[in-house]
Amino acid sequence: MNPAYVAFEGEHRIGAGDLPEVARAAKQLLDRRKDAAVLVFNGRTSALVDIDFRGTVHDVLARLPKLAPPRDEEPATPAAPRGPGRPKLGVVAREITLLPRHWDWLAQQKGGASVAIRKLIDEARRASGDKDRTRSAQDAAYRFMTTMAGNRPNYEDAIRALFAHDRRRFATLIADWPADIRDHAIRLAYSDQAD
Repeated sequence: MNPAYVAFEGEHRIGAGDLPEVARAAKQLLDRRKDAAVLVFNGRTSALVDIDFRGTVHDVLARLPKLAPPRDEEPATPAAPRGPGRPKLGVVAREITLLPRHWDWLAQQKGGASVAIRKLIDEARRASGDKDRTRSAQDAAYRFMTTMAGNRPNYEDAIRALFAHDRRRFATLIADWPADIRDHAIRLAYSDQAD
């Protein structure tokens, strides 16, 4: 499993773990080496995390962005006037647009439209779960590789191998990259698969 956050300084991984832990490691390095360039990545998506490193370690930690909700939770929605739904149970009413034939079919389903739609969504999630996890892993590896290795030899061919699901060719093409970048790219690319 990938760490929640990862920090790199150049081609070296300097920290991995929760955001405060990674920010602390990055700040300590920046205090020792003022010319260092540190990038912090979300360990699951490879999105860059913007951290304000001014001041003391305590100042940096106090300004950290709010942590994202766990993987299976929905992000919180802004407070709105109370309406339909069951907010205490996590059920939120939202609007969807369907054709009349869809509404007719839903009206005939046991439990009503909401139950039928939830069942359809759950079934679709189960059916496409592996594909969705694979695509998320590929996208995270792609984002990381573009940022950290976009000018490295074999970058474009490695991206093609990644999206072609050619694990052996992918590993061969990035074998000469710096170890921390190579290892993290492989970990991201195949985080959807059990080893």
